[in-house]
Amino acid sequence: MAVPLLDLKQQNLALHGELTAAFDRVLRSGQYILGSEMDAFERAVAPLAGAPFALGISSGTDALLLALMTLGIGPGDEVLVPSFTFFATGGCVSRVGATPVFADACPICFNLDVADAERRISSRTKAVIPVHLFGQAADMDSVMGLAKKHGLAVIEDGAQALGAEYRGKKVGAFGDFATYSFFPSKNLGALGDAGLLVARDEALAEKARLLRTHGAKPKYYHHLVGANFRMDPLQAAFLAVKLPHYETYTRCRQANAADYTARLKGLEGVVVASPADCGCRGGAKAATARLVLPVAYPHVTHIWNQYTLRVPGQGRRDALREHLSLRGIGSEIYYPVPLHAQPCFAAGRVDRGPWPVSDQLASEVISLPIFPELTEAQREEVVSAISEFLASGR
Repeated sequence: MAVPLLDLKQQNLALHGELTAAFDRVLRSGQYILGSEMDAFERAVAPLAGAPFALGISSGTDALLLALMTLGIGPGDEVLVPSFTFFATGGCVSRVGATPVFADACPICFNLDVADAERRISSRTKAVIPVHLFGQAADMDSVMGLAKKHGLAVIEDGAQALGAEYRGKKVGAFGDFATYSFFPSKNLGALGDAGLLVARDEALAEKARLLRTHGAKPKYYHHLVGANFRMDPLQAAFLAVKLPHYETYTRCRQANAADYTARLKGLEGVVVASPADCGCRGGAKAATARLVLPVAYPHVTHIWNQYTLRVPGQGRRDALREHLSLRGIGSEIYYPVPLHAQPCFAAGRVDRGPWPVSDQLASEVISLPIFPELTEAQREEVVSAISEFLASGR
């Protein structure tokens, strides 16, 4: 049985009538930039995003860029970012002329190792961007403690974590800004590019709103040099259709993750990652196992944008991926090259390495299908393929 990494059509076609009606409504309104569709979606999504002020943005990447611009971060400044994350986190820092300073990751939760980040701080450090990777919140108590101690701004990169919680609070409720992505593969996916920027401070939100439209208010009177960072109202209308289903999507992903863990942990050589070894809290012991399953920490609500395994041993991750592919099972590697090793950052990189955990994760991680519509039979097919791989001695 073929099992795709994800199936966007299945989810969206289930809402065909509502999405078509939303398209027709926007078409007939004649209002194709900002307007009532955007206003309604921003109000509806803000509580889920953890802050009172929400701005629909053209993409999650642009939301990061806008947050940095609003905070005035630019040439001469340094920003702490995890090395093990999607490119946009570091790329946007470079785009405003600042320098990304890459910190290592935790081998258990995959998020920023805050202690490692602190040793990389200099007099030029102005901000830190914790990423809530794969849908699990970063260690925000430590992040906020670090920021307060060193006078840093905090931008939460929640691209993969809309609605995730840390100690009962939504991610997005901690930093100066939080950013989200509605890329079609995300837990709440648009039918194209779209993103969100949220803020707890009204003045910061208003400055970002001004920069979102070329810094102009009123039209043609430019107080700041901004850009066009607007989400299309058509995407806002589509997302508004899907938003009421988001809790169901999340519960399905959580159930899929729990089922994978229950089925896989009984296989020989398979262990579940232990929060006691979390590098964010100073542990960071390498697991000695053939397969390491991800874990949801008890103090967070994990939304499982990805279910990411670690496959220790030289070449074993790639061998497992090839095995799954031969069985018609989709998988993906998030991420094969950490940011500190990306060629585009080589010239201006602040080299305060090493980054042993990020390098290790890049060689070991593989993500399995976990989309909400995944069936029990499909999960069984994935587990069977992994069991077969392990039984072969590889």
